[in-house]
Amino acid sequence: MSRLKGAAGRDPRAGFRTETRDSNASIPQGLLKAARKSGQLNLSGRNLSEVPQCVWRINVDIPEEANQNLSFSATERWWEQTDLTKLILSNNNLQSLADDLRLLPALTVLDIHDNQLESLPSAISELENLQKLNVSHNKLKKLPEEITNLRNLTHLYLQHNELTVIPEGFEQLSSLEDLDLSNNRLTMISTGISSLSSLVRMNLSSNQLKSLPAEISKMKKLKLLDCNSNLLESIPPELAGMESLELLYLRRNKLRFLPEFPSCKLLKELHIGENQIEVLKAEHLKHLNSILVLELRDNKLKSVPDEISLLQSLERLDLSNNDISSLPYSLGKLHLKFLAVEGNPLRTIRREIINKGTEEVLKYLQSKIQDDGPSQNDSADKTAMTLPSESSVNIHAIITSKLLDYSDKQKNLIPDEVFDAVKSNIIVSVNFSKNQLCEIPKRIIELKDMVTDVNLSFNKLSSISSEFCMLQKLTFLDVRNNFLNSLPEEMESLIRLQIINLSFNRFKTFPEVLYRIPALETILISNNQVGSLDPHKMKTMEHLTTLDLQNNDLLQIPPELGNCMNLRTLLLDGNPFRVPRAAILMKGTAAVLEYLRDRIPT
Repeated sequence: MSRLKGAAGRDPRAGFRTETRDSNASIPQGLLKAARKSGQLNLSGRNLSEVPQCVWRINVDIPEEANQNLSFSATERWWEQTDLTKLILSNNNLQSLADDLRLLPALTVLDIHDNQLESLPSAISELENLQKLNVSHNKLKKLPEEITNLRNLTHLYLQHNELTVIPEGFEQLSSLEDLDLSNNRLTMISTGISSLSSLVRMNLSSNQLKSLPAEISKMKKLKLLDCNSNLLESIPPELAGMESLELLYLRRNKLRFLPEFPSCKLLKELHIGENQIEVLKAEHLKHLNSILVLELRDNKLKSVPDEISLLQSLERLDLSNNDISSLPYSLGKLHLKFLAVEGNPLRTIRREIINKGTEEVLKYLQSKIQDDGPSQNDSADKTAMTLPSESSVNIHAIITSKLLDYSDKQKNLIPDEVFDAVKSNIIVSVNFSKNQLCEIPKRIIELKDMVTDVNLSFNKLSSISSEFCMLQKLTFLDVRNNFLNSLPEEMESLIRLQIINLSFNRFKTFPEVLYRIPALETILISNNQVGSLDPHKMKTMEHLTTLDLQNNDLLQIPPELGNCMNLRTLLLDGNPFRVPRAAILMKGTAAVLEYLRDRIPT
């Protein structure tokens, strides 16, 4: 007790005249008192150049209010305080951490991102309960070997430092699930890292890696591997055996050829743009059964194989800025939501068609499939189906592509002959875009047991009928460029809806019913007048990966939106809010979410 008496006997004001004035004195006692109750202390953005002793010793020393003989209620007895489990010291000017860090052995979260740290103390090894360590955006040149003793660590964020090597024994972090080493100076990854058997996400982007170890294939739980912006000239063939891999980023490297992916049955996104790939073969594509996004922009591809049509799940294909002179007509068989072919010396498709976007390019390719078929039948079909409305129903599209197309007619009604032409054929897609429709055609309900994709964009719709919500197989709905300001509550019955485009309408609030559609992956609601959204309800949307809120009336972005960890694309430009600043937005979705999370009140 002598140490404590000595501490108590000092003049409490004496500290204000010492070197530690701007540290201890800058921490309000009320904040420390609250931390003893909650076990959480947030000291971010306080301009600290060192961590005050009272922080390290928060669970060791008798609280100041106790030394001042203040009375304690039964609920404030300091000897029953909670051990500190979460400490946030981000956005300060810390250059080092004291070994007194060991006095907080109960810590599970230590967040010290955006400081000036050049090293970590070896005492960090004594934080045996630590699960999340964020040391990103500092000046670390190396890590202490003792960091490998943190066997309970699940999340380790080391991005934006100056690391050139990973310490030996790193594989001992056997609980690690999320590892971010991006934006460092790594020239190699040791084979030992492949022993991180629990790892789900690994980000190695923006380093100086020339190769990846073949042993990386041993990471049987890895779902995301980001190797963007390195110096990779090849990919180990063993990588093709990673059965759990879902997202693979290899952009901005020096790759000359694509690997095959025979075991990557779950691969959903392959980003391999800005390389030097010259050949795309059927062998590269035939195993990509689950692929949704294939990004091959800015390479040296000269052609695309017909087998591209095997990728029946493909939604986004980026072939821009290559050397492709023609596209296979079979591409028209895919239900692409996005196709980019700009910057290629295409000779078979007129520039005006390309400029009209994905829909028109696919329509053109579909028509070419038709033209290549038996010409007698085609001409007979066209003659037989000429309608009084001075347009024809594309029977071939109905039969071969399962598409009911009556677009770009500028009509205010869909003729009955269009629906009559379906007969007993299966229809998967409906395209009534670019007309003058003021309401959704009632007869579309006749297709409710078949249709998955509906395009009603560029019309004059002011509402969506509750009957339309009977299309319960719907996965894709495009109603952009209409006059909509609300959605019917019945839309929550569209339990398979994955993508909805509401851009260029008149929404003033984020439609509540969207929060209740569990399968939604993409919400495009740019260019409206949306003024707010509910981040807590948004977080419950577990499948949401893309949210476009550009050009709305958002005066503030709720920090809790940062908890929507599944978001891969969050677009917020063109709103009147002041923070996050444009510089943060330019860093991309991950940086924006991290920025928001750091501002959640604790």
